[in-house]
This record gives sequence, C-alpha cells and structure tokens, in this order.
Amino acid sequence: MKKIFPAIILAIMVLSGFAAKESLRTIPNESFSAGELLKYKVHYGPITAAEAVIDIAPNLHRVNDRPTYKATVYGKTSSSFDLFIKIRNTYQSYIDTAAILPHRSFRNIEEGSYRKRETVDFNHYTNTAQVESKKKNRDKRQSSHKIPSGAQDIVSGFYYLRTLDYDRYNPGDKFTVKGFFDEEAFDMVVTYQGRETISTKAGAFKAIKLVPRMPKNKLFNGEDAITVYLSDDKNKIPVLISANMFVGAVKVDLYEHRNLKHKPALVAQK
Repeated sequence: MKKIFPAIILAIMVLSGFAAKESLRTIPNESFSAGELLKYKVHYGPITAAEAVIDIAPNLHRVNDRPTYKATVYGKTSSSFDLFIKIRNTYQSYIDTAAILPHRSFRNIEEGSYRKRETVDFNHYTNTAQVESKKKNRDKRQSSHKIPSGAQDIVSGFYYLRTLDYDRYNPGDKFTVKGFFDEEAFDMVVTYQGRETISTKAGAFKAIKLVPRMPKNKLFNGEDAITVYLSDDKNKIPVLISANMFVGAVKVDLYEHRNLKHKPALVAQK
C-alpha cells in the first residue's frame, strides 16, 4: 500500500498535467492571418517623425508545442529626427493561433544611447512569466513573475482587440484586457466610443473608436490620452492611433496595407 499510494498520486498529477495542456481558451478569429503587413507614418505635429511596420510572418511557428503567429512591430525615427534622438525599436510576439495569447515575446530597444533587450516566456498553464533582460553595460538578469489568466503582451493585445465583436457594445461600454509588460501585470480598461469615419493616407475608413485607460506615467497626458481606431470591417486593422503626450500630439497614420484577410471597406470620399 505504501508503494501504491505514491504511484496513484503520480498518476493523478500526470493526468492532471495532460488535462491542463488542453485547457487554453479558443478565441474565434476572422480578422487576420499570416503574411499581413501594415505600414504607418508617425507624425509629431506637422512633422513626419518616424515610421512603423507591423507584420505577421508568412509561416507559422511552434512555441510550447503550439502553432503561433510571429508578429513584429518595428519603429524607427526619420533621418531628420535622428538628429534629436535616434530610435530603432523592435517588439515581437509569438501569438497562439487559437488562444490569441503570447507564448514568447522580445523587445530590442535602441533610443539614443539607451539599450535594452528582453525576452519573456509565458506559461499560461501556470500563469507565470520568465523574464530575461539586459541593459547596456550590465549583466543579464532573470526573474519570475505571476501573471493574470489571459495575460497579453503589448503586441498580442492589439491582435486580441481585433477579434472582439464590437456590435455587442454600446458607446460608453467598458471592458478589461489583462496584460503583462515591463515586469508588471496590469488591467487595461478600454472604453468603446462608437463609430467614426477616419481619413488616413491609405484612404478613408469607417472606424471603431476605442480609448484605453492609461496608468499615470511621464509620457501621456491623462488617462484618456490614447485613441485607437480599428477599421469597421472584418479585418479590424488599426488605421489611426492618436496620442496626447506631455511633449505634444502624436498621430500614427496607416499608409499601406498588404495581404489582408478580407477586402478593406474603404469609404468613398466626395
């Protein structure tokens, strides 16, 4: 009996482990797929200060034995703005194709003389994240963190927003997205503010207007400093992002898109 009881406990643990591996959620996604490419101009007042590219690799990748989208956001300042501060930032996320959750994320930050590289490995079965980071002229450091169930990183969070059905919301309704960024867990409360027609360099779109509540920080001027516009079609691509910062207004404007899952619903301009 003394030998049988530990064996029974071990069997239960193993079976529980297999059950846990099948416990990730499934989020219906008809908005994006591999190969999508989005390009943006970043305007600081009347000046084109930077460019940004958001793309999903054409091939799927396997992380934690799950199929994932490899999504990358790359931003760089323009040559004229490099004289003030040169920025070359890359954010990358391996996003579960079924659960729309990050399994692994990378950050490579180059802002002036500041350098930081970071890798985060997410375990959504144990709700933990392992972080490895390195700053310029410093040793690598590793840390383990507890994360909320369904935690998004910065990149995967935008793709998750594209899967939601906004027809079920009324203007003023709020919902919460769980997140983990910069070694901290957070709740991002998003307010749905209805629909508007938005003009971009890629054309005019009927758009879904979202305002995420920002925590108090040194960059953005107020809780409602950022407004995100998603195309009001099946793609739900970010077509415009506006931000009120302490240093002035910034606008991220879509100017090119490729390989969308659906034909974009452009508004004819008079």
